[in-house]
Amino acid sequence: MTSRRLTLCTLAAMALLGSTSMASAQGADAWPSRPVKLIVPYAAGGYADTRARLIADSLGKALGQPVVIDNRGGAGGVTGTDAIAKANDGHTFGFGSPGPLVTNPMLMKKMPYDARTAFKPIILIEQAPLFLTTALNQPFKNVQELLAYAKSKPGELTFGSSGVGGAHHLSGELLAYQTQTELTHVPYKGGSLAATDLMGGHLAMMFEMGYSALPSIKAGKINALAVSSKKRLSVLPNVPTLDEAGVKGFESYNWLGMIAPASTPDAVIAKLNKAVNDALKNDAALRQMIEGSGGMIVGGTPAAYGKYIEAERAKWGPVIKKANISLD
Repeated sequence: MTSRRLTLCTLAAMALLGSTSMASAQGADAWPSRPVKLIVPYAAGGYADTRARLIADSLGKALGQPVVIDNRGGAGGVTGTDAIAKANDGHTFGFGSPGPLVTNPMLMKKMPYDARTAFKPIILIEQAPLFLTTALNQPFKNVQELLAYAKSKPGELTFGSSGVGGAHHLSGELLAYQTQTELTHVPYKGGSLAATDLMGGHLAMMFEMGYSALPSIKAGKINALAVSSKKRLSVLPNVPTLDEAGVKGFESYNWLGMIAPASTPDAVIAKLNKAVNDALKNDAALRQMIEGSGGMIVGGTPAAYGKYIEAERAKWGPVIKKANISLD
């Protein structure tokens, strides 16, 4: 090939690459071209749904298109999360939480999607710590007294949850795992039923999320011995962390993030990430909803959310194996 032909070929290739890059950029700029759907893998009115609706409002303003919520509950969040994985219209995304993305694949023999490859992380929105709460009729008034009681009477202390494999349940198993104590799990069909039995003194203890536990704690109907976050929360500053109370390194959260089907272009991921980060910084109603119920606003990059999910998998695997938990 002559040098003149080589030069012409090189110039043609550069022009093609340039036009392709420009087309990609224009495509990202033009997105979204129609309404955006956000799948919430849980029923309307719950923890994830209330946050999702405020985020949808902010996203609609930022993206210039309506953002609609599609609630698809069932199978502990797996049904809706599967719908996110299989969406292929370029305008459907959703919310990710510990069960469908981390723990359910460890608890269930068959999953309709591969949680490691079916999604791209967009952003971690919130970490929601849990309060270690106890019934008023129990003799222990702090964490060390509770642990001493548990060690002296293995298996006698009961802790309730909203069901097998959820954040309430696994937090209790993590406490037993880290302190080498034996606690007896009592699963309920919903957290409110367990909370009612705790207030009635039929359960000894329970890990509860702030939005449901705070009214009962402040009304003096249950005791709050500790919180599962790394730092104390401003909503109850006098309640120590479990780490401060002697269970070193203890951290447990329910959390909520946004995820996309694996086929989603990175430019779209970046656009959504920026819009949600802006909402977390500037939407006063969203911030109040999260922080007022004891949650912690996170934000950050897609890569940071991806690393967090992997760290959660490494953390909960040994706990689930030790407690021999299964959903099958």
